[in-house]
Amino acid sequence: MQHIDIWDTQAAQSYDTPGVGMFAPDVLDPVVKRLASLANGGNALEFAIGTGRVALPLRATGVPVSGIEIATAMLAQLRTKATENAIPVVLGDMMHQQVPGEFSLVYLVFNSISNLLTQADQVACFRNAARHLTPGGRFVVELWVPTIPHPADPQASVGASRHDYLLVDTCDVVAQHVVSHHFAMDDSKQAQLFRSPHRYVWPSELDLMGQLAGFNLESRHADWVGTPFTATARHHVSVYRLG
Repeated sequence: MQHIDIWDTQAAQSYDTPGVGMFAPDVLDPVVKRLASLANGGNALEFAIGTGRVALPLRATGVPVSGIEIATAMLAQLRTKATENAIPVVLGDMMHQQVPGEFSLVYLVFNSISNLLTQADQVACFRNAARHLTPGGRFVVELWVPTIPHPADPQASVGASRHDYLLVDTCDVVAQHVVSHHFAMDDSKQAQLFRSPHRYVWPSELDLMGQLAGFNLESRHADWVGTPFTATARHHVSVYRLG
C-alpha cells in the first residue's frame, strides 16, 4: 500500500473540510503565521502540497508559494481553487523532484514525511529540501512523537475514539511502520475504512537526517505557537537551517 494509490479522486474530493477539523481557523492560522515569518520575505516551497490547505492561506498573506505533489487527484482538487500562475506545482515525489526558482523556506506539514516508508527516502527528502534552499534557508517539519508498544504487547492501539470516528494504529516495531485505520461512522450499520501507512521517526533520528543534508536544528516546539517541547509533547514543529 503506497500513498500514491491512497489519494485517489474520492479521497481528494473528501479531504477538504472548510472551517472545521484541520481546516479550522484555530488550527490553521498559527501554521500560516509561523510559516510566513520563517519565509522572511522570500519564496516558499511546500512538499506534498495536497489540495492547498496551507498553501492557499499562506499565499494570501503575500508569500509566493510553489509546491510538489505526487497524487494527480490531489493536484486536480487544488486546481479547482487556484491556478498554476497563482500556485505553481510540479507533479512528482518530494525526494527527487526539482522545482524552478530559489526558496528561503521549504515546509512539510501534518506528518507527511512519515508517508515515506523507508529511512533512505526520508533522508532523500531532507537532501531535496536542501537543494531548493538559498544559504541560510529553513526546512520546517511537523511530525508526531511516536508512542510505541513493547514488542511483547499487542501491536495495536486506539489513537482516537468518538461517536463518529475511531482510529486504530497497528505497529511493526522492527520496520518502524504504522498503519493507521480510520473508521468513519454514521447512522447506518456500516463504517467507512480509510487506511494509511507510515514510517515513524524519532526526533533524534530526524535531526541526524538533517545533519546528513547539511542542516542544523534551529528550534523545536510542541506546536505552531511556540509551546516548549518537553518529554510529554505528542507533536513537534522542527525548524532546520541550512549551513
